[in-house]
Amino acid sequence: MSKGEIHIRNAQKHEFVPLGQLMVEVYSQLNGFPSREQQPAYYNLLANIGDFTEKPGAELLVALSNNGDLLGGLVYFSNMAYYGSGGAAPLEKEAAGFRLLAVNPQARGMGVGRALSQACIDKAKVQNHSQIIIHTTKTMKIAWAMYEKLGFKRSPDLDFIQGTLQVYGFRLELRK
Repeated sequence: MSKGEIHIRNAQKHEFVPLGQLMVEVYSQLNGFPSREQQPAYYNLLANIGDFTEKPGAELLVALSNNGDLLGGLVYFSNMAYYGSGGAAPLEKEAAGFRLLAVNPQARGMGVGRALSQACIDKAKVQNHSQIIIHTTKTMKIAWAMYEKLGFKRSPDLDFIQGTLQVYGFRLELRK
């Protein structure tokens, strides 16, 4: 894949299955992340990523190349009640969030994750949210560093454990 423009938009129904397959591929290759056998329900959630579009305020965003190649995707939530994580995040008010960021391995280093994250930040600002909440793990070192560069700060009050995996909460304040 050549480095070019990245186009972010809401996924179309015919993109749900390919994006779900990409998410399963990406998450199953993370060193130290639970396997499909260890957390089958989580991988089922990834494979059926399009189901999130049935939740109020949830949007499935995709990143595409100029020629329509699927570069990545994530789920944006304008209503944290439907965020679906453990811990306190679903109780947060005036907050948006995003989760399940995946970047096509062939598109790594092109700024896809940053572009998807920035699209969510911009969307949350337009919707007048006071903050954005996200989660990551130690196995997602590249994403963790990117989130910190975007201004997200660790928020231990949002941490939780998924199966045996420690999940770390972050927030980005949008209003000072």
